[in-house]
Amino acid sequence: MNIPQTGNRIVDLTFEFSLKVIHFVEKLEERKKYVIANQLIKSGTSIGANIREAQNCESKADFIHKFKISAKEAEETEYWLLLCKYSENYPFDESLLENIVEIKKIINKIIHSAQTKT
Repeated sequence: MNIPQTGNRIVDLTFEFSLKVIHFVEKLEERKKYVIANQLIKSGTSIGANIREAQNCESKADFIHKFKISAKEAEETEYWLLLCKYSENYPFDESLLENIVEIKKIINKIIHSAQTKT
């Protein structure tokens, strides 16, 4: 499958991450780990959705707000992934954890940069 690219690094990274989350959640559901699967699909895909929404923001404050929501969703996603990592009988994908750490760093840099611009 050819994944659409926008040329915007964080938009593209979070879209690709969402696709990986969907695939991983399918593995969780195969093992009947529905509660964490449900939480992870919501938080993991919400990151990119809010970033996409920020691309058409109404103001700088709106842009920052959408990215802050993405930052919160990224923290929650990392939490669910860590639970999978350290729980017995749960599948785990190390690359997802590596991806979310990178995404969090970029989101936080964007927030900081947007807040310091005049």
